[in-house]
Amino acid sequence: MTAKDIFHEAVRRGLEKERWTITDAPLELEWDEVKVKIDLAAERLIAAARGEKKIAVEIKSFISPSAISDFHTALGQFLNYRIMLEENEPDRLLYLPVPLEAYGTFFQSRFAQVAIERHQLKLMIYDPVTEEIVQWRN
Repeated sequence: MTAKDIFHEAVRRGLEKERWTITDAPLELEWDEVKVKIDLAAERLIAAARGEKKIAVEIKSFISPSAISDFHTALGQFLNYRIMLEENEPDRLLYLPVPLEAYGTFFQSRFAQVAIERHQLKLMIYDPVTEEIVQWRN
């Protein structure tokens, strides 16, 4: 069993507060011999005419002394998991949850902004204290 991120439950509760239904924790995907586990999968009914919106989230705390190291790890996993989702569940969007403090510091750097844009990262900014999703950034 893989270890949960320190903010796993905060993100989960934040999603549930926004009326997301957690469908998998973790979401397990396989392609040939490669297997991955994405922290959470969730669904929410948007409107009867549009059906359900499905997401997957890979939770990272960004609390180590090296923000760039945390970002390298998160970005690598995000890109790999996005490939797995495209092959296994193409209707599910992948989001990278980012704690509010990290978003207000490292993620405002020009480097992070260019990387987010270039790699088309979808961010979910959350407050780990109030356990709320503060912003969705597509």
